[in-house]
Amino acid sequence: MATLKVPAHVPAPSEDAEQLRKAFEGWGTNEQLIIDILAHRNAAQRNLIRKTYREAYGEDLLKSLDEELSSDFERAVVLFTLDPAERDAFLAHEATKRFTSSHWVLMEIACTRSSHELFDVRKAYHDLYKKSLEEDVAHHTKGDYRKLLVPLVSAFRYQGEEVNMTLARSEAKILREKISDKQYSDEEVIRIVTTRSRAQLNATLNHYNTAFGNAINKDLKADPEDEFLKLLRAAIKCLTVSEKYFEKVLRQAINKLGTDEWALTRVVATQAEVDMVRIKEEYQRRNSVTLEKAIAGDTSGDYEKMLLALIGAGDV
Repeated sequence: MATLKVPAHVPAPSEDAEQLRKAFEGWGTNEQLIIDILAHRNAAQRNLIRKTYREAYGEDLLKSLDEELSSDFERAVVLFTLDPAERDAFLAHEATKRFTSSHWVLMEIACTRSSHELFDVRKAYHDLYKKSLEEDVAHHTKGDYRKLLVPLVSAFRYQGEEVNMTLARSEAKILREKISDKQYSDEEVIRIVTTRSRAQLNATLNHYNTAFGNAINKDLKADPEDEFLKLLRAAIKCLTVSEKYFEKVLRQAINKLGTDEWALTRVVATQAEVDMVRIKEEYQRRNSVTLEKAIAGDTSGDYEKMLLALIGAGDV
């Protein structure tokens, strides 16, 4: 469920490309025109604009945006303009670099994208960086993090609704035994979390809750400061109730002393065409304030306008 507002009549890609070129020319950049076009085109339309722009002007639109824009506004526009698989590959690559490394971003991409989307991310990563995502994740992580993240980014889960209840009961019992013994990174725990379909995992976790009287994530809070356990809990949340995971990322990004613009931009840019309706509903339910109001109160200028346009606020 997306909130991206695409006009009923969308101009031809050549017209959009020409308008964007005009936005870059003359004294100062016309930021509002860039927002009016790029924040209101879907992925297929943006790809066509990029293709047409390159053919007409001999330059990648992303390079022009990079040269003309700056700071958080630039990152929001460039991230959103990217093809979704290319964008995720870029974010994953960034997450394996020393100064921008993030186990969380890798987990988020692996656990909230469909099997086909994640497969496309791996292909885009190959093409962009001449390496596999799996090898980079394996190289830049270690210990329990590597045990969890490599199979997560390598997964191709069954996407259907078929569920084996006998399996759900037996695997709920396995999870309970391992967690009771504090064997959180046991290969069986990792196997279940990284290979089972979302439907199967939900059935297993529902049985866990019913049979043992606690939600699994409550039992995984034995040590609240354990960073691996935090990541494992987040992975389970992403796989079962992703809107709650994204709501929490947004809440923490906005409520932080000094907004975490990278997290805010990442979630808005990656989810605007996917699940923003449910994320916005969850945000309002949890915080008694709309996401629009929270973003408007915490950001400013063209960056604020771009984010609000992407989450479908009013007639921005």
